[in-house]
Amino acid sequence: MNHDSIIRQPLVVGGKTPTDVTADISRPILNKPSTSWRVGFVISFIFLLLLVWTIGYTVWTGIGVWNINKSVMWGWDITNFVFWVGIGHAGTLISAILLLFRQKWRMSINRSAEAMTIFAVMCAAIFPVFHMGRVWVAYWALPLPNSFGSLWANFQSPLLWDVFAISTYFSVSLLFWYLGLIPDIATIRDKIKTKAGKFWYRVFSMGWTGSTRTWARYEVVSLILAGLSTPLVLSVHTIVSTDFATSLVPGWHTTIFPPYFVAGAIFSGFGMVLTLLIVARKVMNYENYITIGHLEAMAKVVMLTGTMVGMAYITEFFVAWYSGVEYEQYAFINRATGPYWWAYWSMMFCNLVSPQVFWFKWARTTPWFIFMISIVVNVGMWFERFVIIVTSLHRDYLPSSWVMYSASWTEIGIFLGTFGLFFTCFFLFSKFLPVINMSELKTILKNRE
Repeated sequence: MNHDSIIRQPLVVGGKTPTDVTADISRPILNKPSTSWRVGFVISFIFLLLLVWTIGYTVWTGIGVWNINKSVMWGWDITNFVFWVGIGHAGTLISAILLLFRQKWRMSINRSAEAMTIFAVMCAAIFPVFHMGRVWVAYWALPLPNSFGSLWANFQSPLLWDVFAISTYFSVSLLFWYLGLIPDIATIRDKIKTKAGKFWYRVFSMGWTGSTRTWARYEVVSLILAGLSTPLVLSVHTIVSTDFATSLVPGWHTTIFPPYFVAGAIFSGFGMVLTLLIVARKVMNYENYITIGHLEAMAKVVMLTGTMVGMAYITEFFVAWYSGVEYEQYAFINRATGPYWWAYWSMMFCNLVSPQVFWFKWARTTPWFIFMISIVVNVGMWFERFVIIVTSLHRDYLPSSWVMYSASWTEIGIFLGTFGLFFTCFFLFSKFLPVINMSELKTILKNRE
């Protein structure tokens, strides 16, 4: 009996050489911006202005312009906070964990995923800061010495854990992203013609010479940062989930939240990576570097994590029924059949049903179809956070405190504005920095002459 081994497809197609890699990936930086880039940037910047205006209006008028009330004290603000934190998870996963496991298919997508992490965390930080109301004293949430006033830091508050976890996550992710950029910034430094460009790229390349000693130290530091970043993938969203799990609200205090939230974060993060890279590979002509194989690998991760999230949904219902606690049982029945039933079933379809199409190879290898599913995934993960927060809060133990919640135009404007911030940052990143890691990509080329 013959057993033929399966030959894997190359990670870079088109017979590219190192010279081709440098020329293709540097082209958007060295040339004038394309028309599609200009149009996308202008649209994103308009939404960024909407963010500035709605936040300014909120601070000037007061937090009362949001529709939060005594029962639903957390509405779109914390929903969107958890949504953006979750999107940032794929960047660290692709960069750190896949690096430690020596997965070479990460090399074409890690740079964009890392940038996406940083921009998503920036968007996430907006919501809890302005939810405080008095944003000018937001520093009170930090564990500052008591000489700043009569306020003692409450280290038992899970909200303080968020401050530590997310600030650490952002700092390490930023450092990891910038470290990986240094060799490529040096490449652009040597190719760019303008005086201003040469000055700034020289500053940010930090004297990179490309010597053997420099590369050896670069690889050691990369592995150290990857080792530090890996626990953050689990810790950040675990801490966010603990904000809910340590409460006594029916539907929240459950031990399944930490792994459930981590799986959901990776699920939504990979959905956003697919959304960005499918467009980028087409607009920037990167089909030879971000191949169908890359898209298929990410689609498999989406299918796996989507199934895990769906299993968590079913487990929640079972545990509520098995517990015999009538308040817990009612919370989940209300989710599925109450006034917000449409949000619950939208969540179930988008997060559990839609990723199952990736069992079929055609679905995993068709870019336009993967793009559609990635949009559906992100919509579904937003609905998940909405369902967990709003449907658990809008009906309290006392029927007299039951209340409905719907977002005000200010809350909607801030949420749409964060997309403006996210995409404005991503457009600037794609214009001034290499979207793909050139130095790593050259190590896996078949043609190295």
